[in-house]
Amino acid sequence: MKAIQFADFGVPHEVCVCIEASEPGPPGPDEVIVTVDASAINPADLLIVEGRYPGPAALPARLGIEGTGRITAAGKCVSSLATGDRVMILDRTNWAEQVKIGADQAIKLPDQIDVLQAAMIKANPPTALLLLRDFAALQPGEWVVQNAATSAVGRHVIKLARAQGVKTINIVRRSEDVPTLEAIGADLVVVAGEDLGARVHGAIGQAPVRLGLDAVGGRASLHLADCLSDGGIIVNYGFLSGDPCMIRPHHLIVHGITLVGFWLVQRLFRRTRDEIEAVYREIAQLIIDGVIEAPVEATYDLEQVKQALVHAEREGRGGKILFVPNRTAA
Repeated sequence: MKAIQFADFGVPHEVCVCIEASEPGPPGPDEVIVTVDASAINPADLLIVEGRYPGPAALPARLGIEGTGRITAAGKCVSSLATGDRVMILDRTNWAEQVKIGADQAIKLPDQIDVLQAAMIKANPPTALLLLRDFAALQPGEWVVQNAATSAVGRHVIKLARAQGVKTINIVRRSEDVPTLEAIGADLVVVAGEDLGARVHGAIGQAPVRLGLDAVGGRASLHLADCLSDGGIIVNYGFLSGDPCMIRPHHLIVHGITLVGFWLVQRLFRRTRDEIEAVYREIAQLIIDGVIEAPVEATYDLEQVKQALVHAEREGRGGKILFVPNRTAA
C-alpha cells in the first residue's frame, strides 16, 4: 500500500516521499483496520517536518495528524465499533491508504457527515470551540478579537461566535481578505498594523473585549493585547510567526492582562473518553447542520505529495489541501 513518510527534517515538499509500505495485516483483538478516505494537511504536519512542533521520536516516520475512513476489519474484542463505521482517526499516520490502530484511537462519526469535512474535524473545530468556551464566559453582544482570522480555526471562531450572538474582531494581513470574512459573518475585519489597538477601539468604542485568540505569536500577541479591556486574556494556540509571544509590562501590571497557552492535546485529549466523544458529536452535528464548514481548495493523491505540499505551503490559499488516498471510495 502507499503511504507518505519523511526521513529528515527540512522543507516539507523536499523531504516527504510516497513509499510502498507493507499491508497492515489483520487486526489484533483490540485493533481495527481503517481504509483512509481523506486526510488533511494540517499546519502542524508541516511544522513537524520542519522540526518546530512535537513529533515522532525517531525517523523515518509517517505523517498525517488528521484523517477519516471506514473500518474494514475489527478485532474480536472490539465491541464499540463495527465494520463499515465512519470514523475519525486519532493516530498521526493518516497520509496512507490504510491504517491499523487501537480501537481507542477511532472516534465514530455519523454517516451523513461530509467526508472532506470529517477529514478536518480532529484539530481545528474543537480548537475553535474550546477557545471560545473555556477561557471567558462570553455573553451575547460581547466581543472577541483574533488574528489569523482567515485560517480554518479563525473561520470556525467567526461562525461559532455568531451562532452564540458573540461579535468578532478579525485581524488579517491583506485588505483583500476583508470581504471574504465579512461574507461568512465577521462583524469587524481589520488589517494588521502597529496601530491596531487604536483602530479597533475607534471602531467599537468602549465596548469590552475580554478575550483575544492568538495563532501567531511575536508582535501579533502585543497587538492583540492593545485591543483588550482591563483584565482580558490572550490565549496563544499557535506560533505561525516563529517568534516568542510579546507583551508589555504595562499590559500586565496596569491593565491586568493575562497570557496563557492552549494545546489541544492537553485541553481535550486528556479528558475522559466520554467527554472527548461528546465534543466530537457536538462538532459533527454543527457540520451536518451547516453551522461550521472549512473550505477545501484542492485534493491530491498520495503520489502527488510534492505538489500537494507545495500547495499547502503557499500563502494566500482560499482553503485546505487534502490527500484522498482511496479516491474512488471518497
